[in-house]
Amino acid sequence: MWTSNQSKKTNTAGHAARMGIVTAGGEQAGVYIDAERRWLPVAAPGGYRWRPRAGEQVLVLKTGADGESACILARQEDEPMDLQPGEVELTGPGCGVKLTGSGQVALSGTVTVNGLPLEVMIQNAVAQAAAALAGQEE
Repeated sequence: MWTSNQSKKTNTAGHAARMGIVTAGGEQAGVYIDAERRWLPVAAPGGYRWRPRAGEQVLVLKTGADGESACILARQEDEPMDLQPGEVELTGPGCGVKLTGSGQVALSGTVTVNGLPLEVMIQNAVAQAAAALAGQEE
């Protein structure tokens, strides 16, 4: 009995975290490790939210006394990164934010503020400023 309990502890401790392939993305994430596991929660740093997509390779952390609970912790980057030490990049489908080492914030995709495209906000601000100047000239 004691021996079987010790080997059980050793086996689960050796596989506390493993790489798996996402089989079902989104809120009801499923991952194939040694078998498919469904409805895994996704963990991330505070204030950051994401959902894995099917086919992505992710890190799964097994928790609980016997590793019966698991969560998706991170995604493995498949594409080469164009980042210098200290730079940070957040990307999504067709968009991204990059904090560069030269002090720039680089945006890609459509930028909106409260649902309004940035270009429209700028056009509105210019029109308001022009109307205010025209009103001062009269």
